[in-house]
Amino acid sequence: MDKIPSFSKNHDELKKGLYLCGTDHGVTTWDLRFKTPNGGDYLTPAAMHTTEHLIATIVRNSAHKNDIIYFGPMGCRTGYYLLTVNMDYSNVKNLLKESFALAASFTEVPGNKREECGNYLEHDLCAAKKDCAEYLEVLNSL
Repeated sequence: MDKIPSFSKNHDELKKGLYLCGTDHGVTTWDLRFKTPNGGDYLTPAAMHTTEHLIATIVRNSAHKNDIIYFGPMGCRTGYYLLTVNMDYSNVKNLLKESFALAASFTEVPGNKREECGNYLEHDLCAAKKDCAEYLEVLNSL
């Protein structure tokens, strides 16, 4: 089998940040790297689940909602993927800065009822907000 593009990158060279992965079929994939790969410090499953609920809700209600295809976690627990159309690096970075700042204001997890979520008991709003605040610092440093 062919190696998929994300496995072709040297993860020892990746740092925290925002990366363009590529564009296929008009959809651009962005790497939101929260943690240094293989650094021993990873996002917790409950916090990742909550961050996914927060940021997916925020970006899908933003001015760019028609340009958002998907937001979700990386299996390695070092960050998230954002899939978009019609957005360049500057648009994505600005949207993410606004979104991660807004996440700090949430007092409950959107879509956190049994009928809305397949694992509604596994959330950590405090840890998610901490992770979001730390990533906002990364975005502000770019």
